[in-house]
Amino acid sequence: MNAQISFLDGTLSLIHIPLSLYSEFLQPILQVLLPQSQALKSNSSPELGGLEGLTVDHQHGFLNISVTPLECSIVCHSSWSKNVFEPVIQRLTRDQAKLVSISKDSYAVFSVISAGMDAGSRVVDLTSPLALAGVPIFFITTYYSDFILVPTKDRQSVVKALLSKGFVFSEDEASFRTTHSRGPSQSSGSSGISDQPPSTPPPSNLSELQTRAFSNLKKRNVIPYIEPDLELVNCSGRERSTIRNGYSEQLRSRKNSNSQGGGGGNGAGAGSSGGPRMNGISWVDTVDTKLYTAIISALISQPRFLSVTLAQDDPPSLLLDKALLPIFGDSLVGPTAEGDGNLVPIFLDLASLPYEATGIVSGVAGRLVQDMQLQMMESAELSYLSTARAGAVILGAEIGERALGVLRGAVEQ
Repeated sequence: MNAQISFLDGTLSLIHIPLSLYSEFLQPILQVLLPQSQALKSNSSPELGGLEGLTVDHQHGFLNISVTPLECSIVCHSSWSKNVFEPVIQRLTRDQAKLVSISKDSYAVFSVISAGMDAGSRVVDLTSPLALAGVPIFFITTYYSDFILVPTKDRQSVVKALLSKGFVFSEDEASFRTTHSRGPSQSSGSSGISDQPPSTPPPSNLSELQTRAFSNLKKRNVIPYIEPDLELVNCSGRERSTIRNGYSEQLRSRKNSNSQGGGGGNGAGAGSSGGPRMNGISWVDTVDTKLYTAIISALISQPRFLSVTLAQDDPPSLLLDKALLPIFGDSLVGPTAEGDGNLVPIFLDLASLPYEATGIVSGVAGRLVQDMQLQMMESAELSYLSTARAGAVILGAEIGERALGVLRGAVEQ
């Protein structure tokens, strides 16, 4: 089966915001979500002109905003972390500022297009080589792709680990490709916000890796749990090409109207107030404004669960509380009908684990694949969402309680 892995440009930071301070950070969250607002500030404040991480049409190379019952977590380009979030932290009281954290390490992110991989064991198959190499990771599932964040300093270790497991690096395409024959399930790393190496050597085999992962959870009193009455859906916004095509039609219509005598007389075009009209396409012309309005509405409400991922060349992806669906109207693509695609998150509060801990994602996923034989279950899918201080295993609602029992049993052993 084929998987394609490509590194995205830029270095990223991870930000943990406690829910008690969510309102203090709502404005900077919206500033990052709407990058054109920051571009306006850069014009009047030269010190903000160094913001990076945007494509030529002002789209984020990678951005994740997650609000869960445990925390608010942001993954953004390091320059946005420094110029947008750090000033807010500096204005907090000393006690409040201690509750917010920004990763010491910078991170690289690679995308995984894994349509040919088994849905039940995909997370394990993707992350196990890195866990065995002792590389801490963050795993973010989206509608079309999976994204894995690794410390920038470990990038060469990532390359070596993937090559050793059959992934082949193609310099021409700047991507890894593999025909991956899936063997026994393996296990991987969780989160790493420290610049210190792991305190113990990596596990020597998959069994040891899984044992270490659950021993670590038990030692730190991490008890997997499900939030009552919380079900999620995994959806996508529309393809950006559709938005662009719609704008192009509007632009042609305007030009035709002007050529027939309906518009202003100057060659650049004019607005109704007589002011100049911008030539070309701006950020707002390339996005679905209905979708972004809904995202903003959801964020303002401090949702129970909402994870938004924006990535270069991908449509926006949303993993959200299904109770939020009415806010989004028809702006989403995916299982939005009643009863379709309902998912259950099993939460792991990892705040008590050292940041350099590895093996959690793949250890947890590996145990579920092993004990529940997910690869043998038709339509069974296992996904994972890493946030700065927590994790969520995402499974179909029909097997959520059973999976919770498996994980709790493993922790208690």
